Formats: sequence, structure tokens, C-alpha cells
Amino acid sequence: MTVNKIEILQKYTQAWNEHDIDTIMAMTANECAFYTIAGPEVYGTEHKGRDKVRAAFEAAWTNFPDAAWVDGEFYDLGGNKAMTTSTFKGTDLNGDRHEAQMVDLFVFDGDKIATKNAFRKNRPAIKGE
Repeated sequence: MTVNKIEILQKYTQAWNEHDIDTIMAMTANECAFYTIAGPEVYGTEHKGRDKVRAAFEAAWTNFPDAAWVDGEFYDLGGNKAMTTSTFKGTDLNGDRHEAQMVDLFVFDGDKIATKNAFRKNRPAIKGE
């Protein structure tokens, strides 16, 4: 089975921008993990399993109600790996704006995303008015 990882990631990013958790989770493998941009461990914070991954994904929109990942570029890295680059834009609950480039590394299980590992530039927020 040939998997078009670029096409899958384009649809996945669109679902993120639409805050469509059901579509995102439909594209996520049963055995899945999400590694956040920050946390106490060298890899950030690990969320493993569908329930924890779903809750972590939904928290992005809770903390940044207007969150968007724009100017995406998509790369098939061969095998079961792929990568996206984008600019994250969002306003936090204090009214501060965030804008920074980021990279997501993905591991696929067939045509489903098994691992999402997020990296974002550590740029200060622009204070709200």
C-alpha cells in the first residue's frame, strides 16, 4: 500500500486550523503519542494513547482559541516518517499574541499518524492591549 503522506498532512493541518478534533483523531493511529513543545522532560511532555492525545490536542484550542498553523510546507522523509513546517499564530487567554515558526515530525502507521513531535521557536509573546 502506497501512502501519500503529503496529502494526509495537508488534510491533517486543515483539520487543525478548523479545530476539527474528530477528523484529526480519525487520522490518528490507535497506538499514538504526542510530544509537546514544552515540558519537564528533554522531549517536552509525552501524551500517549488516544484519550490523552485527544485531550492534549483540544487543550491547544482552549489555550489559544484562534490558533492557526499557516504557510505550511510538507515533506515526505521516506519510510514511515514525514515533517511539516509552519508558522503558529494564536492569541492566549491573557490576550497576548504568539507567532513563531515551528516544525512537526511525524511517524506513520500505515495511513494513520502514530506520533506527532512538535517543536516551536521560543519567541516572546506580543503583549495584548
